[in-house]
Amino acid sequence: MGQATSTHGYSPGAAGSNHFRNPSLDLHHFRSTSASPQLPEGVFVNQQLDYTSEIPDECLALIFQSLSSGDRKRCSLVCRRWFAVEGQSRHRLALNASVEVAVHLPSIFSRFDSVTKLALRCDRKSVSINDDALTLISLRCRNLTRLKLRGCREISDLGMFALATNCKSLRKFSCGSCMFGAKGMNALLNNCSSLEELSVKRLRGINDGFAAEPIEFEDLEDFEVFGDWDRLLETITKGKSCLTEIHLERLQVSDLGLIAISKCPDLEIFHLVKAPDCSNDGILAIAENCKLLRKLHIDGWRTNRIGDEGLIAIAKNSVNLVELVLIGVNPSSVSLMAMASNCQKLERLALCGSETIGDPEISCIAAKCMALKKLCIKGCRVTDSGIEAFAFGCPNLVKIKVKKCRGVTSEVADWLRARRVTLSVNLDADEIEPEALDASTSDGGAQEYGVEFPP
Repeated sequence: MGQATSTHGYSPGAAGSNHFRNPSLDLHHFRSTSASPQLPEGVFVNQQLDYTSEIPDECLALIFQSLSSGDRKRCSLVCRRWFAVEGQSRHRLALNASVEVAVHLPSIFSRFDSVTKLALRCDRKSVSINDDALTLISLRCRNLTRLKLRGCREISDLGMFALATNCKSLRKFSCGSCMFGAKGMNALLNNCSSLEELSVKRLRGINDGFAAEPIEFEDLEDFEVFGDWDRLLETITKGKSCLTEIHLERLQVSDLGLIAISKCPDLEIFHLVKAPDCSNDGILAIAENCKLLRKLHIDGWRTNRIGDEGLIAIAKNSVNLVELVLIGVNPSSVSLMAMASNCQKLERLALCGSETIGDPEISCIAAKCMALKKLCIKGCRVTDSGIEAFAFGCPNLVKIKVKKCRGVTSEVADWLRARRVTLSVNLDADEIEPEALDASTSDGGAQEYGVEFPP
């Protein structure tokens, strides 16, 4: 059925419209008018009307942004206008960063010219893009705010210098298994004044040039390091440090590194995961000097080097603590009592893989943690008796998760739900996996234990 031409509203060819395409290239939907009713004199029928042409490019771009990646790709094949709008409205892009893609980079970034979040990944068996390719990308994507480099082993300090010079709006940078060194990292830090978050994993060039040129991390909010970097942590904190968030995971860092971190008085979030050389001494230094801590995650890997002494220091000094995750740590009732009594703002607590946490410790938490909203207990010596304490304890509790605790039954879960109907009780009483409790064989840290606290 035909449609009368409109004399008002949006006109695809009107002056001031901001279409990306040539209207003559639209995909037309042909309509037969043989069965159309008689129309009044002066009303014309458009037999080649594209109904989507009434949608402004800006609205079409918003529609594309609500689709999945696959649907976006399929939509881009409908017509040349959709192809152009989809490309120019795409802000996030992930590319295979093997050397073969280099020749295609000009055409890729001619189409996707609004990218602000970019991921470049190259697998171990391939040769990655080099400095020239990264320089081209930095020239085409000057508005980048986030960049991830994975396995880009052919990128050196020269490529990083070009990136830092051309992409000064970077706010988040992450790299892993790369080969550039201290000069490249310093170029990034010295030129990208908006940089807030930095994650560095297996940066093999750092050790080669570290002695000649140390790295100066000063104005970052979030810093994540992986490697043998005790000296680096000491260098970072020699001057004024504004770090507020630090993650240390599976690295060769000792108490010397933690003592260096303790010189960051603004530190609010600290994750220490599987660092077997760290002990109470390092935790004690952080507790006494970083009194703004809000979130603390410790995966002690069951080495028993972090326990009551460090946790009591945290309890005494971290009055602003709202989130605490202890994995593979064996505190006694003394440190848990101190934590429950002194950390009155504690809202989220996870106790996983501990051999010393039983019903008395859990009952203490139920009686003392008045602000607690979410609790996760996994792989601990807790029974139904301990869980029953939450029938009346922790008045603000909204969710409790109990996993891999052999002494807790489904009957107590049903009993607790009946007495606190607004409390979400998550229990896996019928699924016991002893191997999952061995923190020393896992790679998942807190995620292994199903901790689902919000970021």
